[in-house]
Amino acid sequence: MNRRKAREYVLQKLFQSEFDGDYTIPLPEGHQAAILSNPELKKFAEELANGTLEHVEEIDLIIQKAADNWEMGRMAVVDRNILRCATFELAFRADIPPKVTINEALEIAKKYSSLDAVPFINGLLDKIAHTVNKA
Repeated sequence: MNRRKAREYVLQKLFQSEFDGDYTIPLPEGHQAAILSNPELKKFAEELANGTLEHVEEIDLIIQKAADNWEMGRMAVVDRNILRCATFELAFRADIPPKVTINEALEIAKKYSSLDAVPFINGLLDKIAHTVNKA
């Protein structure tokens, strides 16, 4: 198991949380047993999910500022949540190099979104990476 699987898991949580309207729900136990059974990946996934949800308003402002003519609500739900998780990493996780965060986000976008989303996400994350200061 690698961190990409944990990031995919977090994307699923963020996606589910957005539709439920509840950003405080716990990580789902059922369909991701491999992540939950690996203490390191579980910890990483929980840190990303909880950190993203804890800072979602601030993260959305960072994304909105970078997305010149795009409103958050008009972005595809998958793309918006890929951006949220990656922006959390860029802004708050000094232990993860920006290049790694962006590459992982693009690979996840290729898998879960459209090919048109990849350059859009890449452009926004590159802009965000050059403007945020890690906490």
